Amino acid sequence: MSILVFIIALFTYVSTLEPTVSFWDCGEYISTSAKLQVGHPPGAPLFQMLGAFFAMFATSPSKVAYMVNMMSAIFSALTVLFLFWTIVHILVKYIIKKDELSVTQQILVLGSATVGSLAFAFSDSFWFSAVEAEVYAAAMFLTSALFWMGLKWVDSLDEPRANRWLILMAFLIGLSFGVHFMVLLVIPAIGMMYYFKTTEEITPKSFVIANVVVFGILLFIFKLLLPWTMKFFSFFEIFFTNTFGFPFNTGTVIAGLVTVGLFYYFLKKAYEKNNRLMEALVLSVLFILIGFSTWIMLPIRANANTVINENAPTNARELLAYYNREQYGETHLFYGPYYSAYYHGLDENEPYVDDKPKYEQDKKAGKYVIVNNYKKAKQNFTHTHWGILPRMWDAASADNYKMIAGIPKNSTRKPTFIENMKFMFDYQFGYMYWRYLMWNFVGRQDDEQGHLDNHGNWLSGIKFIDEMHLGSQDNLPSDVLNNKARNTYYFLPFLLAFIGILYHSSKDLKSFYVVLIAFLMTGLAIVFYTNVRPFEPRERDYAVVGSFYFFAIWLGMGVYALYDYLQKYVSGKPVAISIVVVSLLAAPVLMAKENWDDHDRSQKYSALNNAKSYLYSCQDNAILYTVGDNDTFPLWYAQDIEGERRDMRLINTALFNTDWYIDQSKRKIYEADPLEIDMPHQKYVYGTRDALYPNFLKDTLDIKDFVKLVLNDKFTVVNPDNGQTMYLYPSRYVRVPVNKENALKYGIVAPEDADKMVDELILDVGEEGIYKAGLAMLNELANNDWKRPIYFTGGSFKDEDYLWAKNYLQLDGLTYKLVPIYTPYEGIDYGHINTDSMYKHVKKWQWGNMNKGIYLDPETRRNSLVYRGVLYRLADSLFVEGKKQKAEEILDLSVEKMPVEDFGYYSSLLDYIDLYYKLDKQEKARNLARILLRKFKEYLDYYAGLPLQQKYQNFDDIERNFLLYREVLNIAAKNGDEELAAEKTKEFTELMDKYQDMLQEDETQPVQPE
Repeated sequence: MSILVFIIALFTYVSTLEPTVSFWDCGEYISTSAKLQVGHPPGAPLFQMLGAFFAMFATSPSKVAYMVNMMSAIFSALTVLFLFWTIVHILVKYIIKKDELSVTQQILVLGSATVGSLAFAFSDSFWFSAVEAEVYAAAMFLTSALFWMGLKWVDSLDEPRANRWLILMAFLIGLSFGVHFMVLLVIPAIGMMYYFKTTEEITPKSFVIANVVVFGILLFIFKLLLPWTMKFFSFFEIFFTNTFGFPFNTGTVIAGLVTVGLFYYFLKKAYEKNNRLMEALVLSVLFILIGFSTWIMLPIRANANTVINENAPTNARELLAYYNREQYGETHLFYGPYYSAYYHGLDENEPYVDDKPKYEQDKKAGKYVIVNNYKKAKQNFTHTHWGILPRMWDAASADNYKMIAGIPKNSTRKPTFIENMKFMFDYQFGYMYWRYLMWNFVGRQDDEQGHLDNHGNWLSGIKFIDEMHLGSQDNLPSDVLNNKARNTYYFLPFLLAFIGILYHSSKDLKSFYVVLIAFLMTGLAIVFYTNVRPFEPRERDYAVVGSFYFFAIWLGMGVYALYDYLQKYVSGKPVAISIVVVSLLAAPVLMAKENWDDHDRSQKYSALNNAKSYLYSCQDNAILYTVGDNDTFPLWYAQDIEGERRDMRLINTALFNTDWYIDQSKRKIYEADPLEIDMPHQKYVYGTRDALYPNFLKDTLDIKDFVKLVLNDKFTVVNPDNGQTMYLYPSRYVRVPVNKENALKYGIVAPEDADKMVDELILDVGEEGIYKAGLAMLNELANNDWKRPIYFTGGSFKDEDYLWAKNYLQLDGLTYKLVPIYTPYEGIDYGHINTDSMYKHVKKWQWGNMNKGIYLDPETRRNSLVYRGVLYRLADSLFVEGKKQKAEEILDLSVEKMPVEDFGYYSSLLDYIDLYYKLDKQEKARNLARILLRKFKEYLDYYAGLPLQQKYQNFDDIERNFLLYREVLNIAAKNGDEELAAEKTKEFTELMDKYQDMLQEDETQPVQPE
């Protein structure tokens, strides 16, 4: 039966597998796996090595992503298999407690395991990770295997070679560091299994001590054993090089030999004394380190100067910093600053604290040197705003903290402990965990990210329950009803699990506590440890999927519990079979039916097509500055794995703030030339010119003079309070001369635009400071001399991410090219448009199956805002130039490839209606207008049915839909379509009448159409 369950899970995941790269981190993971490169800290070297193995079976570069995705599918199916075995084991060993089972019991045990494992297989969050190249599928496989091995170990403790399971678990724990640290969180549960098995009389004192010990083991492995091992290697490396003058890496080799010697010594002692406990402990630590040895891949590949080499951990000291995620800063879990500390300045007693010393190899001196002045290098904000368990810690999220905790927006006071705890329980534990649990076993409202609003909530499908926390479920808009992620399970899987919880706790409290510890550690403990901020860039349910695994154990046990409760009245094989069949229908079958359409990615190519659209919007030998995950990682994949546009140089501006990334930008990669950055490494090494502060000598400086002065070590001041050097920049405006001959010669400006060129660019770098990335970009621009095209993805609104050149851009496809043509920007519409060039780019875009009714994930739908905006601007420019046929063609292309009702974001189409009218395509304008008006009306009809208080709660949405409706009518009236305007104005008035209760209560009224 277990094999059948495995086959069902594997078939499901392979059938719905994404055939290519996905959004977010997947592009990075595929690229670093297939070519064994170095990804972001804290790394996943084992995942990458396994991914490289799977990538070997790709029949072409375009199939590499599919094969790495396949690895996730196989690991996920194996996880489901281990879950099946785990449920069987717990039922037989701890609930039934018999070696010989009756036929009825066998049916129930296998049925319970089938229901529980398949319910988890079809659960929302786990399925999501099973069909893409992310670490969570592999991490769940290791978690499930480790927990199952723990059960086997405990059951075999009386056998002669029981500790073989312990050593195997130790090896698996070590391996898990090469995938994801979340696997370690089942260690306390396994420790409690051992305690319950070996303790004859359980007392409150021994129980508390046991809990302290098992959590101590977790902390020892995670925070002491491996970090101290790396510190040991790091110390030896620096000590033997700097003290005795040995070559680099000698200390690392000596540390390795000492480690081997120590293990040999202690194992020999254990053998001589016949001390089995000592032998088991030493072997366990040894095998943890053997498993952890996958990390050796990182410095090996970092020294090979791979194309992707994040943080470049080339030696033991840098590998330690990589492990500790030092680039991400510190977190304070138990005592630290609230966000309000940043409002009140530095601490009076200790305004500055030490940073960590940054060691680098000085190859000329043959030593490791500290490159940063780390003494008193970090600001230490006032300790009067520190507190216990600081949940509201991030200054950038202050407004959201205040909103959630009910603190006045303008308040600068320290949050009270009650407010802090309210945020933890209401938002972190409630919204960022309980909501996810309910998604997976009760149902989900939609796939839009929730911001404590009408999106992303749990939904059961039971009307009166849903109305208690979501409001009326009558007359819902079609967008809500047709969202493929609107999945309802009517509480059935959740109720089965709840029954299982009650039954398990009543039958065997010991094994129940073990599962409970695992459930809490892989769920709430992760939320507590990560200390999540309000409204992360995306939902974080994938991080707590381990707890859903253990919840599914109870779900499976609920099936057995139903029979056990009912056998007082009816029993026998037919009853057992009936309960299993009904439970299968109520949980896994229902969940598979509801979830299939929004988890089927088998025809999804949007991330890859989007990446190619960016790449092929650029000229040969271009530099493309990117910003976030989704305009970077898929492009890395397309270039690195599929070989697309290897003549281009991709530069992520966030990473450009690091010295190692600037170093790498100065190397040639594939056919792409290095950036022309001539400032030496010591001028931008860590701690040097991380930020520049204004000290204006002139209003405007030539860019070469500007960079030269910034790099002058005399153009600095010393902060008298902490002795730190502050690096300065000399002017607010930077002049960039234009070599018009080069701009034309290298195709940066089209010949027909030659007369539009200016003699110089004036960049306003502002008065708020310049970060290292901005300095590097300016240095490159100073040496570019208009020989190499520079592009920006447009993934940011910050001026510095466009080189402060928003007035000198040309929209080319999806990218913005730096051109010496002055085009003042308005709002978010940047850049001059060369319609001939732009038209050619657009016609080459690949759209895939986006208009074929497949599931469109939120990121794909959100990207329509960019595509629609770009296509409208091209169509409008073509219209202005009198190229009406091409303008219509572009509008039609947008509407055809991104169907209105599938993609949403209706406000982005208002200009389309207007332009269709101007093109004398009244029927197309009307059709589009009617669709939008129908959508706005659906929302207004829904809100009209709400009680007055709920209307006020949704006032912003109501007002927005009225204004959008009115704007469509204004467009129609402005373009002479009196028939449509008159018809829909009547409808508008009728809609207004439905809000009389609001109009009578509030002076703020939606405005009548003009």
